[in-house]
Amino acid sequence: MEAEVTVVGSGPAGLVAAIHAHESGARNVLLLEREEELGGILKQCIHNGFGLEQFKKDYTGPEYAERLIEEVEKTDVRCFLNTMVTAVSPDRTVTAVNPENGVFEVKSKSVVLAMGCRERPRGSINIPGTRPAGIYTAGVAQRFVNIDGYLPGKEVVILGSGDIGLIMARRLTLEGAQVKGVYEIMDYPGGLKRNIVQCLNDFDIPLHLSHTVTEVRGVERVEGVVVSRVDEEMKPITGSEQSIPCDTLLLSVGLIPENELSQGAGVELSPITRGPVTTETMETGVPGIFTCGNVSTVFDLVDYVAETGRTAGRNAARFATGDWSTSGDALEIVPGENVRTLFPQRYSFHDDLVLFVRAAKPVDKPVLINVDPLNLHFKKLYARPNEMIRVKVPRGRLEGTRESLRVSITEK
Repeated sequence: MEAEVTVVGSGPAGLVAAIHAHESGARNVLLLEREEELGGILKQCIHNGFGLEQFKKDYTGPEYAERLIEEVEKTDVRCFLNTMVTAVSPDRTVTAVNPENGVFEVKSKSVVLAMGCRERPRGSINIPGTRPAGIYTAGVAQRFVNIDGYLPGKEVVILGSGDIGLIMARRLTLEGAQVKGVYEIMDYPGGLKRNIVQCLNDFDIPLHLSHTVTEVRGVERVEGVVVSRVDEEMKPITGSEQSIPCDTLLLSVGLIPENELSQGAGVELSPITRGPVTTETMETGVPGIFTCGNVSTVFDLVDYVAETGRTAGRNAARFATGDWSTSGDALEIVPGENVRTLFPQRYSFHDDLVLFVRAAKPVDKPVLINVDPLNLHFKKLYARPNEMIRVKVPRGRLEGTRESLRVSITEK
């Protein structure tokens, strides 16, 4: 097959990228999805909070997906379901397999990677103890409850305070389970403030900061866990152990961009975000390969995911149709004081620069987001690691800049 733009993944980023690639002049757009339906993770996110910035409406995940799918259906984008992409080469050849076509290749002028992210499993955090049934990542439990109709357990402990874990604390409570508590190893929560309030506080579910699970008990099934307080170095404090009876342990301990295909294509990955190193156009270091959504860096809001999808789709179409010019060497964008993650990592002088920044430590007072050497300062009411900050630098302010950009967060 041949295509102008091939989009890998049909979550919110992939759907938006396909729509905007078509709207930007690409007339042969392929959308490849490994599952039976379009929508990605949105199908199991039945809570609200989607599309508030993009559509100015409060949708549930399936409603938001349906609106995007309807927009895709108005175009001539060709969608391939049950299609697993096995490789993407640096020359933009996509290898995939499905039941109808078998193994096939797509010679594409540009490629948009929108594979999303995966959850950290138990093995990545080395919890001691036995290996019984009843230990799930929060996303797997969400699929069991919302798609399959299975309740994973009746007495639940949640390790980690990521947004999926917080949402599942509320969901399991509504389904009749008892959530004993949410335990977070850091001294600040990992999820959005609104989820802390709506999912824990409103349901009297306790949140224990600076705590972690130090032992799992049970043989055939989880019978309980041991939790301990941790010190400033996040090491368990001897004597602080507490045994909690439960039959289920949910893990909400972070997300990792799904980047096996990116690596196979020769894309450089950032050691900080674990996603591809990209410019403001969402182009990676491999010409014609773009990236968007949570495969780039893990975002808080679907609106930010959709924004990167729009940028990637538009610029992939420009590249495919020849409306693209190389701007020479790109500027490096580096994290400065109190900045943990920063996206994108380079600026290529094509568009305005939209920066997504996470603080390394919480500052619950007015702060300045500084962009040097431009001497730009953006005022924000606070900076928290669990809430991404978005700032926009106009292209005109960057013209003539030859030094690396340094982004820092300081108290006002």
